[in-house]
Order: sequence, then structure tokens, then C-alpha cells
Amino acid sequence: PVIVMVGAQNGLIVPLVAVHLFVFYFGILADDTPPVGLAAFAAAAISRGDPIRTGIQGFSYDIRTAVLPFMFIFNTDILLIDVTFLDGVIVFIASVAGMLAFCSAVQHYMFVRNRIWESLLLLVIAFSMFRPDFWQDRVSPPYIEIPGHEVLSRLGDDGPNGLAGDQRLRVQLSGPDFDDADRILQRNAILELDGALTADMRLEQAGLMLDISDGIALVGEPFPGMPLFQELGDFDFYADRPVTLDYLFVETPDRPARAFFYLPFLAVLLVIGIIQHRRKRQSAG
Repeated sequence: PVIVMVGAQNGLIVPLVAVHLFVFYFGILADDTPPVGLAAFAAAAISRGDPIRTGIQGFSYDIRTAVLPFMFIFNTDILLIDVTFLDGVIVFIASVAGMLAFCSAVQHYMFVRNRIWESLLLLVIAFSMFRPDFWQDRVSPPYIEIPGHEVLSRLGDDGPNGLAGDQRLRVQLSGPDFDDADRILQRNAILELDGALTADMRLEQAGLMLDISDGIALVGEPFPGMPLFQELGDFDFYADRPVTLDYLFVETPDRPARAFFYLPFLAVLLVIGIIQHRRKRQSAG
């Protein structure tokens, strides 16, 4: 799919189920948004209103649905992919809080009408509930960059800095464009490495054929049927500039858990709720 390919080209590895849900939810939005707006046309026929204006008004009420698909792409924890039961409960609570904050912000109302600063804070809270890794990455980078020419030595190293055993590595490659050799492309890919094989065999099985020369990891053209054949199809392997493996990205160990980054924003949401509840009681009294 195009979303998977474009994401990979920009360093974003997107699970296929997240892409399916991304497209599915935008398909749902077609019912009440112009120019399709079947539901908007039906509602306009009943109310004898303008279907385009009805669709725009309906979309303003349903804008949260337009934001949700992007959350599937940028925070796959919402889809409960590779999460524990406890993590799932935390994600559920954070998602509910995020939707509450977002709806309150776009409607400018929680318990009473929002003040401007409250709506702005609610938008920040909603963003943080859906993308806690934005703040997590500021505190601790998600990956450690390893130069490409060190890949063979790292894969054969059993020490603390080694990558022996089964590994799932993100790599960055660069090389000339197949259609324009003067244009240099960068591509990201995921390698699934079998720890039972030697370093060379692990890479070759994953679809990457390397030749380390003068501190540069040269990448050979994959054959049809190999795992990276499609991902590397945009490269020109016969141009003057070779295709190279630039970096390996290894997950940073001992990063702070995402759940910790929910807490301050949940606290701010609670404070806003208390302030508005008091304001409501004062206006009622």
C-alpha cells in the first residue's frame, strides 16, 4: 500500500492493520463530508437545508473521527499491538481522556464554556494522550545510531554492545534513484534476523547483501523474491555512486515508560475539570 511505502521512505514503519483502519475510518467520514456526503444529503433532504452546509456542519461535529486515524499510524498502542494487559488498560484510560479533552476543546465546552487558555490546554492534553512518545523522545531518543560498516562486527558480538541472537533492526540505506542517477534517495527498512545463523547469512536471509570496503557498507542488488526486493527497487545499483547501508537503529535500552508521560497531562485535565465544575456551581448559585 502507498501509505506503508511512503511511511517507510520517511522512517515511519507502519503496521498493515493500522493502515487498513486508517483507510477504513476515512471511508466512514465520506458519509458526512462533501463532496460525497451521502448522510449529509439525506439529512439535508429531511431538514430542507443545503447539503454542502449540512455536510460541513456535520464534519465540524465529527472532526474527532478525522483525527483518530492518524493516531492509529503514530501510536499503534491504541490498536493493542504487542502490549501487555496492564499496558492495554493504561492505553484505554489515556485514549478516553484524550478523546474527552479533544471533544471539549473543539466544542469549547466541558462543564461550562471554555476559556481560550482551557481550549488550548485541552488540545495539548489530547495530543499528549495520543502521542506520549513525542515527549518520551525528547527525554530519551528512541534509537541508537550505529554506522553501517559496523553491522557485521555488531551482529557477531555477544557482548553488551553486540547484536547477537534474534534481532529486529531498523536500517537506513541511501543510493542513486533508478530514474535519475543524480538524485540520492534514502530508504528505511526493517530486518528480521535469525540469531542461529552467522552474521553474513543473517543479513542475506533478511534480503541484504553487504560488502564492507574502506569503512563503507556497500549494498548489493537483491534478487527477485528476496525480502527487500520491492523496498530497494527504487535504487540504481549500477550507477557510479553505490547503494550503501548508512545506519542501523537499535532501540535505546531502559527508556522511561510511556505511561509516565500520561500522568502530568491527566493531572492538568483533572485540574481543568475541577475549575470548570466550580465555575458551573458558582453560576448556578
